[in-house]
Amino acid sequence: VQLQASGGGLVQAGGSRGLSCAASGRSFRTYGMGWFRQAPGKERECVAAISWSGTRRYYADSVKGRFTISRDNAKNTVYLQMNSLKPEDTAVYYCAGGLAYESRWLEASEYNYWGQGTLVTVSS
Repeated sequence: VQLQASGGGLVQAGGSRGLSCAASGRSFRTYGMGWFRQAPGKERECVAAISWSGTRRYYADSVKGRFTISRDNAKNTVYLQMNSLKPEDTAVYYCAGGLAYESRWLEASEYNYWGQGTLVTVSS
């Protein structure tokens, strides 16, 4: 499975941005997916994850209520809608796939496939 993330860019604080991650490969729809981010000087952290069916979603406390993860298995695409953005949301955002155990959605080591990352910069 190959993942291609897109949608990053510059946005003002309080604004919105949507990210997309297009996947190739048949196994996309059989695994959970996640979005991670890594800010300069910080560790990579998972901000959201979604089950293979899209019926279960998980969010980090830092983004809960502001970000929404979704997926369209017919299009092999996972999305991250980000609202009420803050300067501290500035980071490179990565999509990740191949999550087999949803209980471990926070752990980067549980994902087998990674996109190349897309930079989101939130200006104050």
